[in-house]
Amino acid sequence: MNEQRFRWRNKQLREHVAVMDGKLAPTKLIKHATYLNVHMKEWMDAHIWIYQDRIIYVGEDLPETTEGTEVIDAKGQYLVPGYVEPHAHPFQLYNPQSLAHYATQTGTTTLVNDNLMWLFLHDKKKAFSLLEELAQLPASVFWWSRYDSQSMLQEKDQRKFERDMMDWLEHDAVIQGGELTAWPEVMNGDDQMLHWMQETTRLRKPIEGHLPGSSDRTLTKMMLLGVNSDHESMTADDVLKRLRLGYNVGLRYSSIRPDLPEILKDLVERGHTQFDHMMMTTDGSTPSYYRDGVMNTCIQIAIDAGVPVIDAYLMGSYNAARHFQIDHRTGSIAPGRVAHINFLNSPDQPAPHSVLAKGEWIRKDEELVHQFKSFEWEEKGVAPVKLDWDLTEDDLQFSTPVGLEMANDVIMKPYPVNIDPAMQKISKDFDESFLMLVDREGEWRVNTLLKGFTTSLGGLVSTYSNTGDIILTGKNKGDMKLAFQRMKEIGGGIVLAHEGEVVYELPLRVGGKMTDVSMETLIEQEKVLADLVKSHGYQFGDPVYTLLFLSSVHLPFIRVTPAGIIDVKKKEVLFPAIMR
Repeated sequence: MNEQRFRWRNKQLREHVAVMDGKLAPTKLIKHATYLNVHMKEWMDAHIWIYQDRIIYVGEDLPETTEGTEVIDAKGQYLVPGYVEPHAHPFQLYNPQSLAHYATQTGTTTLVNDNLMWLFLHDKKKAFSLLEELAQLPASVFWWSRYDSQSMLQEKDQRKFERDMMDWLEHDAVIQGGELTAWPEVMNGDDQMLHWMQETTRLRKPIEGHLPGSSDRTLTKMMLLGVNSDHESMTADDVLKRLRLGYNVGLRYSSIRPDLPEILKDLVERGHTQFDHMMMTTDGSTPSYYRDGVMNTCIQIAIDAGVPVIDAYLMGSYNAARHFQIDHRTGSIAPGRVAHINFLNSPDQPAPHSVLAKGEWIRKDEELVHQFKSFEWEEKGVAPVKLDWDLTEDDLQFSTPVGLEMANDVIMKPYPVNIDPAMQKISKDFDESFLMLVDREGEWRVNTLLKGFTTSLGGLVSTYSNTGDIILTGKNKGDMKLAFQRMKEIGGGIVLAHEGEVVYELPLRVGGKMTDVSMETLIEQEKVLADLVKSHGYQFGDPVYTLLFLSSVHLPFIRVTPAGIIDVKKKEVLFPAIMR
């Protein structure tokens, strides 16, 4: 089956009907199942026939022939559709393959992914080839297409971004436009972006906004322009405001915005009973946040908050599938759907003991069946970082009068630099660090100071960033150079050096942005990183997100980007990038 194109070939369809006619045996028969019928919103009893990756029949009958059929007695168990993550960022140190593999283990069998990293790491032809490869995973993997880069790019890179836009929007695996982080530009007259939005609507694909704190008037204007969903609600009032206007609303439980429990608790206490237009998302959390699973954790939170159990499961599966118009293929246990099925011990325990994904066992009786084997990413065109240039003493000259001060993990405010940035080392008496964003090809750099990141760390280098360019920060230029050299040796990644020694390294051999190890391994590696940075005075929640969003212009107030230091609100370059 070519999952991206949502269809089986004629020969396969004839085989599916032949199973119904008793001419072929199903490959799996689930007997005596109590399953959640999402269309009726009822628990029902039935036998379920599966042929390869598709559900053939759900009802009272048993097949005429079962020669070669695997028979599963589900008596006393509860079956629910595989869960749907509607808003994944599959590049938060992990990669789309490792995230999908890990997600399926705890029942999240469908993911709708951000395409942003492919726009920076790959040419279009190779990226589309990778989408085909990822479609062969046990999970159903779909994508959304960005309208903006979420940063301010060099002119040649911006032209490439715009040139490829329509091909991405028209791709079969792309089922949504957005998330629209550049909505102020659309409001202020960006007709190119509005045209792409109109084309998305013409293609009958939804458009997701990025509208934190927006008023009724702004939400109404964005709906007039084509936006029909949003995941930026921070309170129950935000949710209700969007629902009243007809939005589909994503409720977020992420490592930097864990709003879901309080929102649902508030809605339940108010007596809210309509959950049909709500979805839930982990919004690209960093690895350690997934220690207990993916969407199963959100469903558990909903149940614990008092949401009716059936509504909780629909919010984690069918509602998202219906929103993306893929409910004829996923999000329910019904004839014709892909065989994504979770087996539960109890309706109030959404962590499954067994998981079928595309009709194959991923987990069975609490044991993992499907083992992780990493792609040969370099063969697929996503190679380790190979730099043919080095840092010079000139690169490490810092003289800007304006620096970035951290208000939290991801919000940066401008501040006047009042220490001498020409020194080799910044004293621990100050909470400033040197900060450089340098082009991966070595063509340009942006130098400034970062206030509030750490109080003592000598040097940190990261090829993990929003744009794929290289971040260097720290209090000691010698440690920064040492970390940079080690990063080159390991083919990209995050390296920490302190007092002349490399104290931590996380190789990111998939394009310098993602690791090729399993999620289980990465969860432990990322925890060590976070603990180490915090031991040097990092006072916020998630240092990985700080690195990612240093150059993201959808957040206030000041950013360091490939174009230079940017005033986000005014869209002005305060200090341009320097050519090397």
